[in-house]
Amino acid sequence: MKILAIESSCDETAAAVVEGRTVLSNIVATQIAEHKIYGGVVPEIASRRHCEAISTVVNDAVATAGLTLNDIDAIAVTHAPGLIGALLVGVNYAKGLAMSLNKPLIPVHHLRSHIAANYISHKELEPPFLCLLVSGGNSLIVKVNSYTDFEIIGRTRDDAAGECFDKSARSMGLEYPGGVNLDKIATEPDFEKYPMPWPKVDSSELDFSFSGLKTAVINLTHNAEQKGTPIDVPVLSATVRRRVCDILIANTLKAAEMTGMKKIVIAGGVSANSELRQRMTEECEIKGFRLYYPEKKYCGDNAAMVGAQAIYEYQNGNIADSMLNAAATLNIDYLK
Repeated sequence: MKILAIESSCDETAAAVVEGRTVLSNIVATQIAEHKIYGGVVPEIASRRHCEAISTVVNDAVATAGLTLNDIDAIAVTHAPGLIGALLVGVNYAKGLAMSLNKPLIPVHHLRSHIAANYISHKELEPPFLCLLVSGGNSLIVKVNSYTDFEIIGRTRDDAAGECFDKSARSMGLEYPGGVNLDKIATEPDFEKYPMPWPKVDSSELDFSFSGLKTAVINLTHNAEQKGTPIDVPVLSATVRRRVCDILIANTLKAAEMTGMKKIVIAGGVSANSELRQRMTEECEIKGFRLYYPEKKYCGDNAAMVGAQAIYEYQNGNIADSMLNAAATLNIDYLK
């Protein structure tokens, strides 16, 4: 089944043609250079750029796959969560395309797609498994019981890990995308020089809290600026990265032990973080867990991952009609 997938949840206009777990094409039009001017994504600009790019991106995806639109069996689209204006561009384009071609329309949850990116990189991977899903907007520990059955067992109570990275990087003067640039320049951590808190959630040992850590970094950089004290940005970056990874890894391993899961998956934009990959690999080897994470090209927002999840949504009967709407927020287990 050849699925044309569309992704427009934030600042990447993407389209791909996927057949099962095989990617026939994967086209991404990024807006990073434009949003870099503002230090982050400007929703109104993102929506406009999606409108300008989506037709070209979709046509390129179909052509690169060596197909025509008539060869496509279904249309899949990210419908939630994300920036509402950006999502609406993709949803409405997909609805019109599905209607004109008389093809099924498959709504796909953005976070489910990030998990499915691992199916592309690891064709042998099958549920059940435990997934640490970390991005700029979400930090979750998800028990994946089947391809369409998701159980949240840990979540952030405030900021996401990716937001902590991005806001910390911005306070250090690093360019957007902050988390990526922080990871690139980080050297060795120094907690004596830059003490970093380890926030915990009393009511749930598997939940995360990153707002206190983010605030500590912002206060540190502001105080240094006011006093005229230079900041060792590579060392502070490494210290922040170490603490975020400490928290993510500790909770994930604890969740694996509590659930008895032997397979651990990392997904989302932060799954590209170099320290998270290295340390999680080492910890899983010690404890006898199997670890999976996507190729870096599938960690960020892309449409191939949407297509990879869409086949399972289709098989589960998750088909939409012309009334499909976008949603800025929606839990990953929304179909329960």
